[in-house]
Amino acid sequence: MEPAVLGGKLASSLVAPLVRKLFVTGGPGAGLVDRPVRLDRLVSFRGERRTLGEKEVRGLAGKLVAGSLDSPGEPPFPRDETEAVADALAARLLALGDLDMDDVQAVRLGHGELAARLRRQAAGSADGLSTDARHFLDSATEWACLHVLEFFTRRSTFVARTLVAQTRGQAELIAKVDELIARVPRPDARDTAFERRYLPYVAEQHNRITIYGLDLRDSPDRWPLEVAYLSLEATTEEERTGAFPGEYADPERTVRLPAETALTAHDRVLLRGDAGSGKTTLVQWLAVTAARDQDRIPYVLPLRTLTRAGALPSPAAFLTAVGCPLTPPEGWAERVLGAGRGLVLVDGLDEIPAADRHRTRDWLLALIRAFPGNRWLLTSRPTAVRPDWLAAEGFRELSLTPMREPDVATFVRRWHAAAEAPEFETRLLDSLRTKRDLARLATNPLMCGLICALHRERRGYLPTGRKELYDAALTMLLARRDRERGMEAVQLSEEAQLELLQRLAYALVLSGRTEMAVETAESIVERALPSVASAAGQGDAATVLRALVLRSGLLRRPGEDSLDFVHRTFQDYLGARYAVEEGHLDVIAGRAGDTQWEDVIRMAVAHARPGERAVLLRRLLAEDTPRLTLLALACLEHATALDPAVRAEVEARAGALIPPGSKEDAKTLAEAGPLVLELLPGPEGLTDAEAHGVTVTASLLAGQGPSGALAVLRRFRGHPDLDVRRQLVGTWDRFGAREYATEVLDHLDRPELILTCTTGAQRAEITGMRPWHRLEFRGTHQVADIIASVADPEAVETLRLTGNPLLTDVGQLSAFRSLRRLELEHCPAARGFEALTALPLTNLVIFRVADPTGLRELDSLRRLTLAQALPGTRLTDSLPVSALLNFLALGPKTTETTGLRGLSHWSTLQDLSLTLNTPLTAEDWAEVGSLPLLTGLYLNARLFANRLGPLPVMPGITHLGLAAVQGNEDVSALRDRLPGLRSVLVQTAPGTRFDPAPYAALFPDAEVTVDER
Repeated sequence: MEPAVLGGKLASSLVAPLVRKLFVTGGPGAGLVDRPVRLDRLVSFRGERRTLGEKEVRGLAGKLVAGSLDSPGEPPFPRDETEAVADALAARLLALGDLDMDDVQAVRLGHGELAARLRRQAAGSADGLSTDARHFLDSATEWACLHVLEFFTRRSTFVARTLVAQTRGQAELIAKVDELIARVPRPDARDTAFERRYLPYVAEQHNRITIYGLDLRDSPDRWPLEVAYLSLEATTEEERTGAFPGEYADPERTVRLPAETALTAHDRVLLRGDAGSGKTTLVQWLAVTAARDQDRIPYVLPLRTLTRAGALPSPAAFLTAVGCPLTPPEGWAERVLGAGRGLVLVDGLDEIPAADRHRTRDWLLALIRAFPGNRWLLTSRPTAVRPDWLAAEGFRELSLTPMREPDVATFVRRWHAAAEAPEFETRLLDSLRTKRDLARLATNPLMCGLICALHRERRGYLPTGRKELYDAALTMLLARRDRERGMEAVQLSEEAQLELLQRLAYALVLSGRTEMAVETAESIVERALPSVASAAGQGDAATVLRALVLRSGLLRRPGEDSLDFVHRTFQDYLGARYAVEEGHLDVIAGRAGDTQWEDVIRMAVAHARPGERAVLLRRLLAEDTPRLTLLALACLEHATALDPAVRAEVEARAGALIPPGSKEDAKTLAEAGPLVLELLPGPEGLTDAEAHGVTVTASLLAGQGPSGALAVLRRFRGHPDLDVRRQLVGTWDRFGAREYATEVLDHLDRPELILTCTTGAQRAEITGMRPWHRLEFRGTHQVADIIASVADPEAVETLRLTGNPLLTDVGQLSAFRSLRRLELEHCPAARGFEALTALPLTNLVIFRVADPTGLRELDSLRRLTLAQALPGTRLTDSLPVSALLNFLALGPKTTETTGLRGLSHWSTLQDLSLTLNTPLTAEDWAEVGSLPLLTGLYLNARLFANRLGPLPVMPGITHLGLAAVQGNEDVSALRDRLPGLRSVLVQTAPGTRFDPAPYAALFPDAEVTVDER
C-alpha cells in the first residue's frame, strides 16, 4: 500500500472521534424550534452551547496530523510541515461555522462539494505547502467531510428534519405552480371545444389556391395548397464585419432562408414581395400549417378587408371582420393572445391607401404591446413603405426573392401534374431555357402560372413581351365558354367584359385601394351600361356584375359585400389601359410620386401611342428626382415605338445615376429593373467605388436577369479592387454553382478573399477550381465531404465553419496541415481542440462550441477570439498558458465565471478586445493594467451602461476602439484615464448616423475615425 494511502486511512480512523467533538448533540424531534438549524448552531466551537474553542480545534487537528505521520511506512508529507498542515486543517474545520447552510443542505451537497466549500471558505490556508502536503490536506478534509455527513445522518433530528424539508419544498413548488397557473390561466372547456372547430376550419378555408388559366374545359380552377405551394426563398441583406479589430470583413451577402421559416427565428417579420411573388400564398401556408400542428392559433387578416369597415378591429372582432362563420366564446381571442399563443398574419399593407398605413401601424403596434409573446407577420410590396418602417419596433425585414431556374422548373412540373397535361411540360421547359424574354417574365408564381396556362391553351405558342402576355392571358380568361362547363348565364363579349373591368380597375386605382364595396361596383357598371351595347340588354347592373364575376375569372368576392381583382397586377394593367383610352395622362403623371402607381405608369407607357409616351416620359423627367428618372428608364422596356430624342433624353438623365457611386446608389438603381443591366458600364474608366457599385447592382438584379447580370459581373472578374472582388465572391448563391464558378470565381485573384460554400453543388465545384487559401463552409456539411472537396488541403491556410452541427471531433481538421487560422461559429457539438497541436495554428476564433477544453495545449497561437463560456475560475484554467498571445478578444459570456483573473499571465499581449456582458471590477482592471506591452484597447459600447467599472489610468494605451456605438454613450471618463491616445476608431451600431465632432473634441490629441455600419 502506498504510504500516502496508508496515512490517509489512518487519518480517517482518527477523524470520527474528532467530528463527534466538533458538533454539539441535540434531542429527538425535527428541530423545528430554531429553524432552519444552521451549521453555526451545530458546531461546538460557535454559539451559546460552545464546548470547544479555536485552540481546542487546532489541538484536535494537530493530533490527527501527528497520528498520520506516525503511521507505518513513508510519511505522507515532510515532517517539517507538520505545524503548517495542522494549522491549515484547523482553518478548514473552523470554516464549518461560517457556512450558510443547515445539516440537510450539507448532506444534499455531498462530501466532495462540502470539502470544496471549506477550501474556498478558508482560501489561502494551503499557501506555501508542498505538493504532498496539499494532497494530504485535501484528503484529510474530504475524509473529515465524509464523517461530518455521516454524523449528521445519525443525529436523531435528521430524518425528521429531512421529511420536514421535503414537505416545505413541495409546498413551495405547489405555490409557485399555482402562481404560474394564475398568471397564465388554462383555457376553459369552451375555449378548447371552440378551437377544435376553429383550427380545422382555418386549415380547410386556406388549403386551396387558384390555378390561373386552369378554368378551362375539364380542368379544375383550384388545387390543394400542399401540391401548389412552392417553398420560395426570403432574403435579408446582411453585411458582417470583423467582430474584433484585426479581423477581416465579410462581403455584403444575402442571407437566404425558406420563406415559411420566416417566423421561426423572429417573432416579428415584415415580408416584402413584388406583385404575384407568393405573399398571400405564404400567408395561407403558414395558417394551414399552424392550424394542423396546433402549436399556434392563426388569424388571417387581409388589410383590404379590414380597412373597408373603417376602424380596425380589436382581437374580439378578428373573426367577424374576415367573415368567419364561427362564434368564439366571449374573451377567447384575448385569452389566446394574452397567453402568447397567437399567429397574426396581416396581409397586404400595399393594398390600402398610404394615408391608412400609419393608422394600421399604430393599430398593429398597440396589439403587439398589449399582447407580447405572439408571432406577427406583415406583408407588403417592396416600395409601399420605407425600408426601416418597422425596424425600431423589432421587426425583421425579409424579401421574397424572384424564382430561380430550379424554382421555375419545379413549378412547371407541379403545374402540369395538377393539370394532368404532361405532354406540354417538356416543351415549355425547353422554351423557358432558350427564350430569354420569356424566362425574364417567369419570376413569380403568378406569371409562371399564366405562362403554363397560355402554353397549354395555345399548344406551344407564347407571347414574348409583358404587355403581350397580359393581353393573351386576358383573352384566354375572358373567353371562357360557359356552355362547355354546363352553365347558363348572360352572354358578355370579351370587349364588353374588358370595358367594364377596366372601369372598375381605374376606380380602384384612383382610390388607392384594391377592394371596393359591391354597391360601388354596381353603380360604376350602371353608369357604363348605356355605352356598352352588348351588355346593355343583359339585365340590370347587379345582374351584369354577377355575370362579370362569374365569367371573367379576374374578379372575386372575398366577402359578401366586397369585390376585388384576383391579383393587383390585373388591376394596374386594366386601370392603365382605361386611363390611356380616356386621355388621362395628366392624372397618371400627377400620381407618379405615389409608389402604388409605378406599375400603372409602366403599363400606361405600354398602352399609349408614341406621342403620348413621349409626353408621359417627359413629365417624369420634369420632376427631376432619381426615382422618377429611373422609373422613366424602366418604362423604356415597354415603349416599342418612341421619339428617339425622348429615348436619348431619358438615357442621358439616367446616365447621371449610372454608374452608381455607392452601395446605396446601386440598390436604388437596381429598382429600375433588369433593363439597367444593358446600361451598366465598365470596368474601363470607372473608379474603384464606381466599379463596386456596378457589381452590387448586377448582383441585385441576378434573379430578374441572370444572363445579363452574369455578363456584367464576368467583365469585372479581373478587377484588382478588394471590395469588387469581395462582391463577386459573395454573389455565388445567386447563380448556378457550376456556371458562376467557371465564368467568374476561378478567374479571381485570391489574396484576402474567402470563398463561402453553402450547398453540396458548390462544394463539388471547389475541387475543379484553382486552390483557394481561405474557405468557409456554412451550414450542415460532413467533415469528410469538406476535406474531400479540397483537391489540395495543404493549400488551405484559413478555414471557417459556420452553423455546422455535424462537426464533433475538431481533430479531423488536422488534414489541413498548413492551417494558420481557424474559425468555428455555432458548431454546437465541436470538441477536442488538443488534437490541433500539430498544426501551425496562429489564429483561432471560437463562437459557441460544445467544449473549449483542450485550448491550453495550443501553444502556437498568437491571436485568440472567444465568445464562449469558459470553465474554471481563472483564464489560465482554460486558455493556452504557454502561448505568446499578442491579441485576445473576449466576447459575451466568456468571463462569467473567470472574470479577467489570470489575464496578466500573457505579458506579450499588445491588443485586447472586450465585448463582455458582465461588469468589470477593480480586480479585472488591475489585470489589464499589468500588461506591459498593451497599446490597443477595444471596448463594446454595452460596457458603458454601468459595466465599465473603475477604469484606472493607463498611459500606455495609444489606440482605442469603440464598437456598436449609438451616439448617446458617455465616454468622457476615457479622456483622463487614457492620456496617451493617438487614434480612436468609432464603429457605429447598424443604421446609426454619427457626428464625430464630440469625439474629436473629447480626444483632441488623437485621430478620430468613424466607421458607419
